[in-house]
This record gives sequence, C-alpha cells and structure tokens, in this order.
Amino acid sequence: MFRNDVGFTLIEFLVSIVILMVGLLGLLQAVNVSYSHSLQNQLRNEAVIVADDEMAKELAKGFEGVAPVIVPGVPTPPVLRNYTVSRKILSGFKLYSVSRTGSVLDTQNTKQVTLEVRWNYKGVRYTHNASGALSKTNQ
Repeated sequence: MFRNDVGFTLIEFLVSIVILMVGLLGLLQAVNVSYSHSLQNQLRNEAVIVADDEMAKELAKGFEGVAPVIVPGVPTPPVLRNYTVSRKILSGFKLYSVSRTGSVLDTQNTKQVTLEVRWNYKGVRYTHNASGALSKTNQ
C-alpha cells in the first residue's frame, strides 16, 4: 500500500491559519490603539497652541483693552466670552470651544485673563486651562 506522509493535512492547515489570524488581529489592534493615542496627543497639543494664540491676542490688547471694564467703587464681576476656533488636524478640521474669563485682582491694578479650551474625542470631553495677568503701570 502506498502512503504519502509528506505535507500538511487540511486540519493542520486550518489551525495554522487561525493562529496566524489571531496574531494579525492583535497586531492590527495595537496599530489602532497607537493611532488613537497619537491623535489624542495631537489634539491636546493643538489645544495648547489655541490657548497660547488666544492668550497672546488678549494680552496684546493691553490693560485698558482687556475686559472687564473698571468702574471705580463698583465690584467688577467676571466677564465670560465663549467662541469656537477651527484647527486643521491631519486631513480634517477640529472645533475647539474657548471660554474667556476676565476678572480684576488686588484693588483694580491687575486684571486676570483665564482661558478654557474644550474639545471632544470619542465621546470624552477634554479641557486645557491657561491664565495670564496684566498690571497697570503708573507713568
């Protein structure tokens, strides 16, 4: 009787394909997780840039240009301003929501500007805060 024991059986071949597919799926999941973390970090970096740009614009206005308006003898409540900024991320655009708060510190000689930049990624809300102060100079 003739027996050919060279080669794989169909069962061995199917088992090897299943093992190969599990390995490839694990590799693809690792690529997916690394892409997600990379994009999340890129979004955070862009939020820091947005906060820095917006803070530079606010501080460039000078002491008198930064809200709130000072009325002598009247306590000044914080002034809130909300707006959105669109930034290009990879091949698309991402909207960042910016909340600007201005308040008066220490007997109306210093103003504080606080920015909160918010964005959403995969259903989770992230924020980045930046704060700066302007002092009145006596000349």
